[in-house]
Amino acid sequence: MAKQKEIIGTINLVIPGGGATPAPPVGPALGAKGVNIAAFVKQFNDATAKLKGEIIPVVITVFKDKTFTFILKQPPVSAQIRKAAKIEKGAGNAGPLTSIASISEAQVKEIAQKKGAEMTAASLEAAMRSVKGTARSMGVTIQG
Repeated sequence: MAKQKEIIGTINLVIPGGGATPAPPVGPALGAKGVNIAAFVKQFNDATAKLKGEIIPVVITVFKDKTFTFILKQPPVSAQIRKAAKIEKGAGNAGPLTSIASISEAQVKEIAQKKGAEMTAASLEAAMRSVKGTARSMGVTIQG
């Protein structure tokens, strides 16, 4: 049976797909744990080359021998809503009468399915309600 490596820490970062650089926040976070920053940047950029421009959360596990593994997560729901609605950012003062864009019920379902495994929702319907709530808080209305 293979001996399991000892974990010395995990690092959670949010990095643009294909856009990791040794500059902050990547460099200082990895350097503090003694990780080879250049190796991570290359591996991350290779793994996310097709996701250029999207915001990618990543969980990096650092082992005692200074090696690492990482897990890519789905972009945040708010980023997926902005992309679906084709807007730069949400409304600064979203209220019941504020609407800066709209997305369809089908787009809500697609976002909920993509992000579903990472959400705490018990069902697809619950995940869709969560996505709708996020959209509402951003000033994005749901059509259909």
